[in-house]
Amino acid sequence: MDIKALVEYASALPNVVVSKDYPFACSQPGQQMIKDGIKENGLNRVIIASCSPRMHEATFQKTVKEAGLNPYLLEMANIREHCSWPHEMNPKEATEKAKDLVRMSIMRANLLESLEPIQIETLRSVLIIGGGIAGIGAALKLADAGLNVYLVERKPTIGGHMAQLDKVFPTLDCAACILTPMMVDVSRHPNVELLTYSEVEGVEGHIGNFKVKVRRKPRYIDEEKCTGCGECAEACLLKGKISNEFDMGLGKRGAAYIPFLQAVPLKYVVDPDHCLYLTRGVCGKKRGNEGKSACEEACQRNAIDFRQKEEIIELEVGAIIAATGYDQYDASAMKEYGYGRYENVITGLELERITSPSGPFMGKILRPSDKKQPRSVAFITCVGSRDERTDIPKYCCRYGCIAAVKHAYLLKSKFGEGVDVHVCYIDLRTFGKGHDELYLKTREIGVKFIRGRPSDITELPDGSLYFDVFDAVANMTLGINVDMVVLMAGLVPSEGARELARILKIPVGPDGFFTELHPKLKPVETVTDGIYVAGVAQGSKDITDTIAHAGNAAAAVGSLLTGVAEIPPIIAVVDEEACSGCAICIATCEYGAIALEEVKAPEVVKRVAKVTSAKCKGCGSCAAACPSNAIRINHFTDRQMLAMVRATFL
Repeated sequence: MDIKALVEYASALPNVVVSKDYPFACSQPGQQMIKDGIKENGLNRVIIASCSPRMHEATFQKTVKEAGLNPYLLEMANIREHCSWPHEMNPKEATEKAKDLVRMSIMRANLLESLEPIQIETLRSVLIIGGGIAGIGAALKLADAGLNVYLVERKPTIGGHMAQLDKVFPTLDCAACILTPMMVDVSRHPNVELLTYSEVEGVEGHIGNFKVKVRRKPRYIDEEKCTGCGECAEACLLKGKISNEFDMGLGKRGAAYIPFLQAVPLKYVVDPDHCLYLTRGVCGKKRGNEGKSACEEACQRNAIDFRQKEEIIELEVGAIIAATGYDQYDASAMKEYGYGRYENVITGLELERITSPSGPFMGKILRPSDKKQPRSVAFITCVGSRDERTDIPKYCCRYGCIAAVKHAYLLKSKFGEGVDVHVCYIDLRTFGKGHDELYLKTREIGVKFIRGRPSDITELPDGSLYFDVFDAVANMTLGINVDMVVLMAGLVPSEGARELARILKIPVGPDGFFTELHPKLKPVETVTDGIYVAGVAQGSKDITDTIAHAGNAAAAVGSLLTGVAEIPPIIAVVDEEACSGCAICIATCEYGAIALEEVKAPEVVKRVAKVTSAKCKGCGSCAAACPSNAIRINHFTDRQMLAMVRATFL
């Protein structure tokens, strides 16, 4: 657009004392120019015509404040996203539109009022929802900083999916060697309270002072008495008969169990859906001890307690971090690959349990059907990711390619010429530090990489698997016959994520993951002040980025919970005399920021709307809905908005 013409036009408008052009107003020289202009000309209003206020309004508010002006006497006209970008093919029209926006901003600026931030007292305690690597990492940082942390995990143990892994890329370190010490540290930290086998059921309150209800499920084992000896599991009549979820169904457990040997807390749990005593009222094994179950008889410390009930725990915290992680995409939805029909078609997470020394095969790499060592293995990436045929958004899982490379490298380096390894990929995305080096090493040791998506997988009479794949690099169709196929399934939001988003009053994106406030400037904050997201709960990540993201969330919470927090004063304000108490605003408010309260008026007691400042986001829905015109929004009053509307016709 014609910036010179825009500057000249603005300089001639009423009340404009100074009109200048500077290419980088947000830079240090640009901000200094603004401060000098305010002081030299005695200005009491500033309009910045540039880019989005969402990105830079806070920067310029700080600038005018440093010059002695109230930060809310600043107005921004977005002439980048609203003019130059969408109308770049029509510079003249873009310039005319920019003139309109500048004129409207000046008219509004005439009516801006000085406002002061609202101060909120904050509790120095934090709720972290999710006990995976993100939740554990954030909990340790916050606890080390002196804050009290409640770490809530829906499963009987913390650790998340990382606890299921054997090795981590690109260094091929033992996953348990990294995770287990962190799990132990967080369980022993004096500032951390673990609430496993628990789920958040309700959240009320606001930034600095949330009231949370947590439903804790019964373990049917007294955690104070249980020593983790395992006698109950050994005595269980269903030992070795129930599919072990932690081992992805490849191993078995009993009704009394711990998910894995390094579980934290190392306390056993009784599965209420399978336990014979809980489902039938009798275990069937009394050994002369009438009425007792087998596990009760075996436990020397009398830790078995079938009288336990669900309980509701109420917590008060200053901030909340949602670190709920992910679930694996259900690969059986890709019918052509035969997952769930062919025993030797497995997922990458199942292969992790096969290769793990603590897994169902004790670290021996065997195919599930006959427990024999596979002589050939094919990996297929992007199963459920980046696929137009699936019912989930088409995003990259960000770990599948390099995880397939890791598995291929480990297999080939272990068995050498004794195994053929193929990796079928769409695009090989090895973007992280050290990732491409691992990929090159994997190619060098003989792993075959095929750029193409395989066709239907067929199981042959000998139990092997066959598929065709067009190799786009070799420009030919290949027929692949292997003993085992590993599907690198994508990531989806964890079960219950949408319900938790409703409880926390935070949005989810089209991919189902929690939505951050700004992808670059505020990647862990949400629209609800005091509630943050961490790790894969916000979107697909590998372990490295998950830990970094969790650290960011911990830093944001730590800087918030200093005792007093400031929030913007752009909130709804109720005129009690005009309010009729109709409660329409309450039904309209998305944030639960309005309630009816009794106030004394001359000769009567009336009920009027009251706004909780810490909850209000200043969205204006209540003001628009109020039939009595009793609500106004600070910084966006009717007078200010109408002045802008009138300016469009000047």
